[in-house]
Amino acid sequence: MANSIGKFTFSPVGFIRCEYNSTDQIPKGLGAEHTADGILEIHPEFEEGLKDIEGFSHLFILWIFHESEGYELLGTPPTDTKPHGVFATRSPYRPNPIGLTVVELIRRDGRMLHLRGVDMLNNTPVLDVKPYLSSIPSEQIKRGWLAKAEKRKKSGPAAVKCAKR
Repeated sequence: MANSIGKFTFSPVGFIRCEYNSTDQIPKGLGAEHTADGILEIHPEFEEGLKDIEGFSHLFILWIFHESEGYELLGTPPTDTKPHGVFATRSPYRPNPIGLTVVELIRRDGRMLHLRGVDMLNNTPVLDVKPYLSSIPSEQIKRGWLAKAEKRKKSGPAAVKCAKR
């Protein structure tokens, strides 16, 4: 709901329960795999909204970087040595500290969604859950600066020396 100056107020629909208690435990950087299991515990008053969610293999989870303070418009992510704009990264230091993660839905037990691929902290507030749907063919998806950073990392210093010969 917007107020007279354009600000919004949200309340969590649930919270993440997982093994990560600090950000240094969460895999980051090139090649990081997010395979951790967790549970999204939906508040009882929203349980009815989970009807038919079991038919989806993956979900979008919209959540809050609840331990992040302030923002930086430019930052150097762990995946690169060059700075990038905050809107071209997954940095937690954002003007609106909202996170988005795609997770695999393992199963539903009442208001508990068992997930795989969690990359947020234990007790992270969740704003919304949506089924993962995409009509964009994978060959049309571009990875921007990240593709270049991955290529640089794969070629590495040894590959650069060989290319100069």
